[in-house]
Amino acid sequence: VCIDYRRLNLATRKDHFPLPFIDQMLERLADHEYYCFLDGYSGYNQIAVVPEDQEKTTFTCPFGIFSYRRIPFGLCNAPATFQRCMQSIFADMLEKYMEVFMDDFSVFGKSFDNCLSNLALVLERCQESNLILNWEKCHFMVREGIVLGHKISYKGIEVDQAKIEVISKLHPPTNEKGIRSFLGHVGFYRRFIRDFSKIEKPLTTLLVKDKDFVFDKECVVAFETLKGKLVSAPIVVAPDWYLPFEIMCDASDIAVGAVLGQRREKRLHVIYYASHVLNPAQMNYATTEKELLVMVYAFDKFRQYMLGSKVIVYTDHAALKYLFSKQDSKPRLLRWILLLQEFDVEIRDKRGCENTVADHLSRMSHIEETKVKQPIKDEFADEHILVVIGVPWFRRLCKLYSRRYHP
Repeated sequence: VCIDYRRLNLATRKDHFPLPFIDQMLERLADHEYYCFLDGYSGYNQIAVVPEDQEKTTFTCPFGIFSYRRIPFGLCNAPATFQRCMQSIFADMLEKYMEVFMDDFSVFGKSFDNCLSNLALVLERCQESNLILNWEKCHFMVREGIVLGHKISYKGIEVDQAKIEVISKLHPPTNEKGIRSFLGHVGFYRRFIRDFSKIEKPLTTLLVKDKDFVFDKECVVAFETLKGKLVSAPIVVAPDWYLPFEIMCDASDIAVGAVLGQRREKRLHVIYYASHVLNPAQMNYATTEKELLVMVYAFDKFRQYMLGSKVIVYTDHAALKYLFSKQDSKPRLLRWILLLQEFDVEIRDKRGCENTVADHLSRMSHIEETKVKQPIKDEFADEHILVVIGVPWFRRLCKLYSRRYHP
């Protein structure tokens, strides 16, 4: 069930409940021997809607008129409400032996027995509050783990290599088109790379007209040097949770690419690189569908950064800006648009020639898949579907109104 709550969200008074300070939370999580990472099952659906507000979630379908008794996906205040509820449930445990960020719960301990006893207390609290966990996504008694894009362990806080894996495994270009695409990507950050023109010289000589394409040792050194610059400071930085995030995304015939970053002193720095190969069905999508699909992929990939933050999306497909206000698009497009309703999104146009980074990621001839292969989610999972037990008292009135009949 996918409901269009755009008009309801516009009329809703926004709940600005603050999310935890990420930097402080990561510092508290670091330097422990054992961890347990728990995941709330279909989080929003576990929070009840007060009876007087249930009618606001009313929707019609071929089987009748229904309303939600639990918070559905797509409401703009759902993330803030869920975070407030979780902090209330675990109030006396937070910062002592567990941390909570939305539906991700991290339990820690200085020893195996200490972590195990802390886990028992957390699970007991979950049982008391009827909070259901997704056991398939839970990890118990581990020495390290990924939390909000950072690797946490007894060693401290480290950078998650998945952020730069797409670039670090990049193969050398095999033709002039590949050279132009790579240089366009690197050139976007040339202000951060000292002696950029000198380093790129062997690669630019391959673009000279009527010259044989020979990728020699000198070109390999230049390519590896520039590739190393792309995955190191000051280009790649840690997120600043007080600034808005920016996403550059693009789609090609075979893949999609996205870059998460932030603008500091009018300069865009990278936080995360991501790309994904399209499956045969997705390759047949129309251009507009592919461009919206890459947005869905980016927000799913970077979700831990996006929640509670302002997000600016740059795309070279101007039609996307108007899709968010249309109500007669294809069901697939509407479903994706509604999937993004929980985020504070602003879409801005950017010409293809200015979107070189995402364009390069989406057109790489060799894209290395991550160790855990996850398909792009272009539809709601079964766990997001609610079972409707009863119908509201105003069902018949809504039915008459939908038929434009006024008794």
